[in-house]
Formats: sequence, C-alpha cells, structure tokens
Amino acid sequence: MAQSKASKGKSEKSKRGKPVRDAEATQAVILAAAEEEFAQHGFTAARTEAIAAKTGVAKSMIYYYFKDKEGLYRAVLERSHRDLLEMTQSLELEQESPEVALEKFLRALLDCVSRNPRLPTIMFNEAVQNQGRYYKESSSVSIDAALIAILERGVTTGVFRSLDPFQSAINIMGTCLFYFIGAGNIEQFPQGRRLLSKAMLEKHTQEAIALILAGVRQTRQQQNNPSAAD
Repeated sequence: MAQSKASKGKSEKSKRGKPVRDAEATQAVILAAAEEEFAQHGFTAARTEAIAAKTGVAKSMIYYYFKDKEGLYRAVLERSHRDLLEMTQSLELEQESPEVALEKFLRALLDCVSRNPRLPTIMFNEAVQNQGRYYKESSSVSIDAALIAILERGVTTGVFRSLDPFQSAINIMGTCLFYFIGAGNIEQFPQGRRLLSKAMLEKHTQEAIALILAGVRQTRQQQNNPSAAD
C-alpha cells in the first residue's frame, strides 16, 4: 500500500515536472533556429515563419513564449552572450595581473565564439541594421566593459604601453571576431582551408592572443625610457 502511494506520488511529481521540461526544450529549439535565422538575415529580414518551419513548432507557440519577433531577438542576444559573461565572471579577472587577465579573457572569448560562430555575425548585423539599438541592452556591454577595465589597469600599472583602452578594445574585438564574420570570403582563398575546423580555430586562438599581447605590452625601450611611450 505504502509502495503504491509512493509510486503514485512519484508519477504525479513526474507529470508536474514534464510540462516544465517540455517548455524549456521547446524554447531551446526555437532559440537555436532563431539564432541561425538572425545570423543569416539579421533582425530586419528574419522571418518567424521560417523559424517555425525549421523547428516544426507552430508560429503561435513562438509568440506565446517570446511575445513577438523583437522579444525573440532579445532572447537570442541574451542567450548567445550568457556563456561568455558567466565564464568571464567566474574567472575573477580582477584578481589576476593585467597581462594574465587579458590572456584569460581572450581565451574565454575565443572559446565561446568557436563554439558559437554565429554570434559575431549576429552582432555585425545588429550594428549595420539596428545601429546597436538592442546591443546596448544586452550582456555584450558588460563584456566589452570588462575588457576596457583590464586595459585601463594594465596602462595604470605600467604593464601595458600607453594606449587608449577604448580604441584598443575595439581593435582587439576586431582581431578576434572578424575571422568568423569573414570566414565565407576567406575560405575562397586558393589554400581552401576550413576556417571553422577544430585545428584552424585553435590556430586562430593562438595567433590572435599572441598578436594582441605583443601589441599591448610595454617594449623594453619604453620601460627604460617612459617618455618614449608618450
């Protein structure tokens, strides 16, 4: 009898939990398809009908979960940056030296984007089509601010050369992310390399980090003669 009651309770608990899991799974499927659609067409030209067709989810369900196309787009932006934001926060970069903090930040950025290569294209389309209207509300702002803070600390402590942290952050992001935005063009080069293969992504990570660190470090001449850095 007790076993029967326990089984019944377990069954009822399972039934209560299943709709939640199903809803989460459905939203994840919608977001993955929406990410692909927004990367390919941007916010303006993306169609919820196409997202519904890719997922097999009714268009009405997309509106049920996300209200409208704008709500879906905001959710895609937030989802695509969540991993990177959580990763950079867990690294406690403010506890590291500026050079170590910068290297860890870059490795986290490139690892995240290598796993989600559509992200740079989505942000490129956001800049071109929307002039950053939705960007300023996303977690990307916090990520950019973290990079600028590392560069400011490096200049203040004399580890990095005299540089403009804001301008340098723009150049660093370009160095890391254009690889993904321009992959379709770059792969047409005679070498025919697969830029998004595991080996090439690791090579890009190594080259980008080496280039950036070399670009921000104080040179020996600047260390011996601080006025040369001005």
